[in-house]
This record gives sequence, structure tokens and C-alpha cells, in this order.
Amino acid sequence: MLDLNKAVDLIERKLFIWVEQFIDMLPNLALAALIVVVGWLAARLVRYWTERLVSKMTDSRTLRRLIGNSVYLLVILVGLFAALTVLHLDKTVTSILAGAGIIGLALGFAFQDIAANFISGVIMAAQRPIRVGELIGTNDHVGIVERIDLRTTELRDLQGIQVIIPNKDIFQSVLLNYTRHGIRRVDISVGVSYGDDLEKAERVTLDAVRSVPDRLPDHDVELYYQGFGDSSIDLEVRFWIKATSNAHYQDMRSRAVKAIKAAYDKEGITIPFPIRTLDFGIKGGEKLDVMLSQRHGDKH
Repeated sequence: MLDLNKAVDLIERKLFIWVEQFIDMLPNLALAALIVVVGWLAARLVRYWTERLVSKMTDSRTLRRLIGNSVYLLVILVGLFAALTVLHLDKTVTSILAGAGIIGLALGFAFQDIAANFISGVIMAAQRPIRVGELIGTNDHVGIVERIDLRTTELRDLQGIQVIIPNKDIFQSVLLNYTRHGIRRVDISVGVSYGDDLEKAERVTLDAVRSVPDRLPDHDVELYYQGFGDSSIDLEVRFWIKATSNAHYQDMRSRAVKAIKAAYDKEGITIPFPIRTLDFGIKGGEKLDVMLSQRHGDKH
């Protein structure tokens, strides 16, 4: 019975001490709670003004949200650490910081690819080499940019297939942007017969392409003869259009091909079929009729 009374007295003393300590800490607890609330309100306000400030430097919504949320989290952490300091939990703050550093280092090694994609996404959001709606080519994929996140970029290729590419692969690879400058050049290769007048063929080709509607008139049509082919003299004609979409590009190319073909038919210019010359001589250069006559003579 005596031991039970001692145990009860010990518990009562401990409880009394804890109540006294709690009462003594009430002002600090109230101050810590106030710091947390003020820090939360300040974090929201700072995030709002940070996003407005960043919006004047870039129109990237992803970058604005990233910077705004980073500042928000930083202010929240400062408020929490200040509240812990008021409660005389400095060692706890130090332990938390040390643990966060060790965890961050371990996660950095474990998720190197994710970190690389994230950093690439941040840089891409700042530099903006691509935008939603643009036609781009990268990593053997060509498509319309549908979405840009901090880790991946989503394309819709020309067959309508969804393609998701890690930002690291885009950032470290060659990137083709067919839309950014607003104009695009169409190149068409064609061959004319060796018997045709090249000056006439050039004039007819240029007039045919200049008649194509929606061609940019402030960029003149260019034509260059490329060389002597197996069956034709090859040329390349070039003209510029607005880079609205890949469908528009293909349509303009098709119109130009039809215009050139119609003009050639009207002016009597030949686009030759492939021609092959058969040589039946042992040393080369012998005609077929000569070889046949020689074989016929040998039989008699």
C-alpha cells in the first residue's frame, strides 16, 4: 500500500510539473502560433506578388507557378523554424535541417534522371524554345506541342499519336521548330528532258509557281539547276509560305506540283521516265544490232 501511495505521489508531482511548464510556455505557444499564421499569410502574399513580378519577365505559366510556389514554401519554412525557435526547440531545427540535407542528397543520387528532367524543364520554361501549338521535330519525332510540364513534353505527331518525351532528351538534342518564325520554305525537285530548252523550262517553272495562291509575294520564287541526272537535268524550285500548319505546308506543296505539271504539259516540256542504256559489247560501246549481226554471221 505504501508503494502505491509513493507511485501516486510521483505521478502527481510529474503532472504538476508538466502543468506548470505548459502554463509557463503558453505565451510562447501563443507567439509561435501567431508566427505560423502570419508566416502563412505572408507566404501567400509574397507568392502573389512574386508571380506578378515574374509575369512581367516571361509569359510562361509553368515558370510563374514554379517560382511562386518555391517562394511560398521558403516563407512557410522560415515561419515554422521561427516558431520552433520561440519554443526553444533550436536543436530540433538543427536536426531537421541536417536530416533534410541528408535526405536531399540521397534522393538526388536515387532520382538523377528525374532531377535532370526537372532542371531541363525549368530551363526550357525560362528560355521557351518551344510553345504549345508549335510544330517541332526532335528525337526522330515531329508533331504539335500539346503540353509542357516540368518533367515531360507532350506532342501529337502527324498521325495523331500521343508522344511523351522527357525534357532532358529535348534539351540535350537537336530541336527543329517549324512554326517559330512564322514562315516556311517549300522545296520541290523536278527533272526536265535533255532535249528541252533550259531557259524556257526555267521561265515556265517560275511562272507556274508564282501563280500558286497563298504564296508569300514578298519572297520571290527561286530556281536552281542541280546537275545532270541519269535521265534528266535536275532542278529545284523554292518558294515561301506562312507556317500555319503541316497540313497547309503539304497542301501548298501539292498545289505547286500540280501547277508545274500542268504548265509543262501546256508548253511541251518533258519530265522524262528513267532511261537505261543496255551495252552488249565485251569492251563496251557496241550496239545491240551489231552484236546480233555478228552472232548471226558466226552461226553461218
